[in-house]
Amino acid sequence: MILCGKFRIFTSYRREGKMIDQATVDRIYAAANIVEVVSDFVTLRKKGVNYMACCPFHNEKTPSFVVSPTKGLFKCFGCGKGGNAVTFVMEHEGMSYAEALKYVAKKYGIEVQERELSPEEIRKNDDRESMMVVNSYASDWFREQLLHTEEGRSVGLSYFRHRGFSDATIAKFGLGYCPGSGDAFTQAALKAGYKEEFLIGTGLSGKREDGRFYDRFYGRVMFPIHSVSGRVTAFGGRTLRTDKKVSKYLNSPESEVYHKSNILYGLYFAKKAITQEDYCILVEGYTDVIQMHQSGVENVVASSGTSLTTEQIRLISRFTKNITVIYDGDAAGIKASLRGIDMILREGMNVRVVPLPPEDDPDSFAKSHSATEVKEYIHSNEEDFISFKTRILLADAGNDPIRKAGLIADIVSSIAEIPDPIMRSLYIKECASKMEVDQHVLTGEVAKKRLSHTADDQTREFIRTQQQAVQAERQEKEDLTLLRGVTAGSSIEELEKELIKYLIKYGDRNFDIKEGRTMVSFNVAEVIIAELHTNGLIFQNPVYQAIYKRYVELFNERAAHGEKDEIGLHHFINHPDPEVCNAAVNILTDDDNYAVSKMWKRHDIIVEKEVDRLAEYVPRTIVLYKSKAIEGIIESLQKRLKDETLSEEQQLDIISRINTLNAARRDIAKKLSRLIL
Repeated sequence: MILCGKFRIFTSYRREGKMIDQATVDRIYAAANIVEVVSDFVTLRKKGVNYMACCPFHNEKTPSFVVSPTKGLFKCFGCGKGGNAVTFVMEHEGMSYAEALKYVAKKYGIEVQERELSPEEIRKNDDRESMMVVNSYASDWFREQLLHTEEGRSVGLSYFRHRGFSDATIAKFGLGYCPGSGDAFTQAALKAGYKEEFLIGTGLSGKREDGRFYDRFYGRVMFPIHSVSGRVTAFGGRTLRTDKKVSKYLNSPESEVYHKSNILYGLYFAKKAITQEDYCILVEGYTDVIQMHQSGVENVVASSGTSLTTEQIRLISRFTKNITVIYDGDAAGIKASLRGIDMILREGMNVRVVPLPPEDDPDSFAKSHSATEVKEYIHSNEEDFISFKTRILLADAGNDPIRKAGLIADIVSSIAEIPDPIMRSLYIKECASKMEVDQHVLTGEVAKKRLSHTADDQTREFIRTQQQAVQAERQEKEDLTLLRGVTAGSSIEELEKELIKYLIKYGDRNFDIKEGRTMVSFNVAEVIIAELHTNGLIFQNPVYQAIYKRYVELFNERAAHGEKDEIGLHHFINHPDPEVCNAAVNILTDDDNYAVSKMWKRHDIIVEKEVDRLAEYVPRTIVLYKSKAIEGIIESLQKRLKDETLSEEQQLDIISRINTLNAARRDIAKKLSRLIL
């Protein structure tokens, strides 16, 4: 159901002819660890999965300022301020949006260029969003093929069930199947109106020299790859053929929306558990992650068979500083994996390793053990990386002095990566004892290695600062003009806030209402949008209107393409307008503080869990809002009646309109069985 005009995506941050392209803004938000950013200005203390402090924006003795690393937002329940990492810097330092973006970018080594984008660059940004929409369609289509076609059930679904995946697990990870006919997906997508350039750009489709299309993943079971915010950015496909010439796993190619070095498979599903457990388990493949989740161990991600990258490590560091790497039991796999962990140490992370029994990999081990058994095995067998590496390499070197010397150089390289001097000192002491080497010798070698690293880093930093200086000369320093503030207090504004809350928190949910003897299902977003559209109602609060307008745009775009996935909260939490961001955070954190809607308390309505009462709350809120809106119109008409210059005909016309509006109020109340207060 398309209710409004043509969808127009927000592609970048623009100010007076200058623009930061959306890809750069996305990189900044992806890199920003809100705990790290806020900690630059405020001393945070961990409390459960969140962090707390006394609010920096008002005087208080009892901490009410909360930072949620999982949601990437802050909120003060004292003064009401809230937002994301960028808006925190804006508020605390009095910066413009552009300046705050640059501050966070500099913290994470991201180069920012403000410039006038050409029409081609603007088109490229628009294309990027279109590719995301194509990926979303493909995910739904592959899932439909798996569950509702004979080939999908007999080939794809039987494979997943053979692997031991339950229906709930298959649904959770959005697993699917691409038919083996060769071009079934491409033809379906073209027929549905998706453009050839985006199908090819995402790598979902290809085109032969003779002009014929083909599906990249034909005959494969499909694993959607999600961004940290939950959007499908790419796919992995596993062939079920035994032909050794065919790659077992095939991933989407690099594209405008997928950079494999910036993605960890399963992180979207794991981030909450990682924060709660305060450590992340790192495995190798898709099925390892899925099987671990199914067993009940959810703080697990995979690098998807690629070498671990610095960007992936920094993604994990947003949620925890502790990584546990699980290795397959074979010796060759362990030694191969050792080479990729030094960069984890370089990022200041705490690394522990767990080798599995020789006959197991994470998939098979999780399949044959309960969550409790898996966790107990990890805690009983994990070992810090330096000690583990020393033990493994010592056993391999034996009594050969040459190989042992090489081992010492290898260990020194790893210890030199650790940024914390106390941790380095402890590891030097421990390794000197195990390797029977003078501690001062190891200390000297580590110092030499770090000095070499520092020189390289200083050279790179000098080049980078020179480039930034040249860039700065080209840029104009202009402040972002912010939208006017929120006007608080009126009842109709509270109702507007309530409606926005139902949209962004529960817009994808359905509720049932009994009509006669039949239960009819309604979608929350469709009901709210349809009611407001039918009556031509516009929110009086400009910030709520901005959120509503953006939601309707996204809703219409998904409806136009037959998509069913929910509209991600990141569209509002990471909105470039700080007031929209703050309002969204305020709405989303009401229930985080376990506060029940004050509006319903005032009306003496018994409150249960909100999501379970949508069938009552949504219609009631709509009724109250429409009633208040009509009441406002009536009041304005009554004021006009006091105008002595009105003719008798004009007076009668106004009275007639007032009577009609009052009748409409009574009709709405009767229809939805709710008295208008």
